[in-house]
Order: sequence, then structure tokens, then C-alpha cells
Amino acid sequence: MCNFLKFIVKIKKQLEYIKYMINQENIIIKPVDKSNWEDFESLFQSKGGPSYCWCMVWRMTKDELKQNNSSCRKEFIKQRVWSNTPIGILGYSENEAVAWCSIAPKETHQRLGGDENLKNVWSITCFYIKKEYRKQGLMKFLIESAKNYAKENGAEYIEAYPVEEGSPSYRFMGFVKTFEEMGFKYIKMAGTRRHVMIYKIQD
Repeated sequence: MCNFLKFIVKIKKQLEYIKYMINQENIIIKPVDKSNWEDFESLFQSKGGPSYCWCMVWRMTKDELKQNNSSCRKEFIKQRVWSNTPIGILGYSENEAVAWCSIAPKETHQRLGGDENLKNVWSITCFYIKKEYRKQGLMKFLIESAKNYAKENGAEYIEAYPVEEGSPSYRFMGFVKTFEEMGFKYIKMAGTRRHVMIYKIQD
């Protein structure tokens, strides 16, 4: 029975790897900028999309918090895109944006916690994948793509803040196990649920 269970686990891992490789072939990654703002907007406003927050939870300044509603949050994130501030990447399937990963310089965020002694840090703070594209290995592909994007822009470290799978909150930030499998190392807690995890970018 023990050998059978090991076999099942092995097969499951192989299937996950196959799904990961398939997504590498079929998903195109693009950073969000003025040219594809409408794609970002369409994804967030699609059924089940995070149009309530516009990925501003960890970005809002004290002044912006005074106007903390959906329409203002959308305008705030748009202002960042129009000022050429990196906010993240989109995953495309057949020219349609179907996935999002927030990856940007840590200094463009607020109140994240983490390791304050590191320099040139980029932060992964959010994921959204359309329902029909979930459980296909796309999460890992987004993380790997985020690594590459950050590296291309001079990052030395990537910080993430995932939670355990049973967490009742912050699930949009990803799960600890996934980041462990992608080479991130736990360093400390930020609050009671978020795990600060670091990935050192190799030259």
C-alpha cells in the first residue's frame, strides 16, 4: 500500500510538470503598460475578477486611502501604469488576458513587512487566474515569469507573502507550498498569516 501511494504521488507530480510545460508553450506573458491597459482592465472586470480592489491593497498611500473605493482604486492603478511604474504581468491565451501576477519594485508598495535590509527587491503580492484556466500549472508559470521580469529590470531579490492553504484570508497572495517548490525560502512572519519568503536572483 505504501509503494502504491508513492507511485500515485509520483504520477501526480509528473502530471503537474506536464501541465506546467504545456502552459509554457501556450501562454504568452506581457508586462502591463499603456499598450495593453485595456486587456488588464478587461481581465479585472471579467466575471469573478478582482475589480473591487484593482490590486491596490498593498499600494495605496495614506492620501489614497482617503478615497478607498473601487473607482478610485482603478484610477490609482491606471495612474501608475501611465507614469511607467511597473505593476505586474499578464498571461495571454489566444490573445486574451487570462491570468495576472502582481510583480513590482517593493518600494512601490506600502506596509508589506519583509526584510528591510535587502536592496533591489521586487514583490509578488497578488494572483488572479480565470476559473477555466486554474489547476493547470499556470501559477508556477506565472511565478517563473515574474522572476524573469524582475531580473530583466535589475532586481536582486524577490519577496513573496503567501499563506497556508487553509488560511481564511490573503489567499490571493499564493500558497507557501507553491513558493517553496519554486525556490523561495521562508524568513519570518508578517502578521499572523502571511509568510515572508525570499528568492535570490542568480546572475
